[in-house]
Amino acid sequence: MRDQLPHWVLNPSLIGGCRSSDKIGLEISLPTEKTMNPNTSNQNTHPSTQFLIGGELLVNRLGYGAMRLTGQPGNFGPYADWEGGKQLLRRAVELGVNFIDTAEAYGPGTNEEIIADALHPYGPDLVIATKGGIHKPAPDNIQADGRPESLRRGVEGSLQRLKRETIDLYQLHRPDPKVPFTESIQALATLQQEGKIRHIGVSNVTLEQLQAAQKITAIASVQNRFSLMDRSHEATLDYATAHNIAFIPYGSLGAHPLRRGAPLAQTEGILAQIAQTHNVNSTQIALAWLLHRAPNILLIPGTTMIAHLEDNVKATTISLSDTELAQLNSL
Repeated sequence: MRDQLPHWVLNPSLIGGCRSSDKIGLEISLPTEKTMNPNTSNQNTHPSTQFLIGGELLVNRLGYGAMRLTGQPGNFGPYADWEGGKQLLRRAVELGVNFIDTAEAYGPGTNEEIIADALHPYGPDLVIATKGGIHKPAPDNIQADGRPESLRRGVEGSLQRLKRETIDLYQLHRPDPKVPFTESIQALATLQQEGKIRHIGVSNVTLEQLQAAQKITAIASVQNRFSLMDRSHEATLDYATAHNIAFIPYGSLGAHPLRRGAPLAQTEGILAQIAQTHNVNSTQIALAWLLHRAPNILLIPGTTMIAHLEDNVKATTISLSDTELAQLNSL
């Protein structure tokens, strides 16, 4: 039985965000060894389970996007079930999630606050990524603000709310058309030199903008929309992969993946057939496909339900065969 357990269940110190003495027996894993898919005839290698952000921050590739732990509609205001949100965040860490994505604009500010309330003091391996460069005075009023002085205020505010001395990964939320893009990146580079930011990332950028940012400073991550059903940023992903830059897809399952009529809710077709073969749901297959797609993809699916969180983490145990990957790639 022990030989069948995943390596980071056998070695709890590999689970980020908690002391090894605090670990409980977990049934969910990020497999690393080459295995034979029991449901197919062709052999497949599991995707890598971890990635080094900026060459130094080791994270498990299945993270958590905290955006939905905010007031609704519009991700505005504090999350209504504050204690429930804290429980979900703590459960995520118990399951081995050690990469959490948030942003100043979520709330605004309250999303960072609930993370600190739930998890501070943080475990030594927990990596928190946040974003700045957006002003959000109302649920339906989102304004890009990439001015250097605004980014400085944003970084200092995030440091205070997250109760950190340095932000692990700070991402420009979106380019501001009113401010030269390189000016915004240079402002973040200055804050990094001051020790307020450890690594710099960009979000909602074109490949050309990513390359322009690289000419100013090292870029550790790019966060763009990408999923099995939306591959419009594939060229940016491939470039990031070639340059060992973390690619963090948002919208990896869509806003309402299981709503009637949504692609992941279909009960027929290739996706549903593969899910049935593995005795999982289509959302888990969609996440598994992303993990197989490139080794630098870090997933941040969001949810407000612990059961869905656990399902998402279990997606890391799925080994897709070459045939299944080809079928999914054809969608």
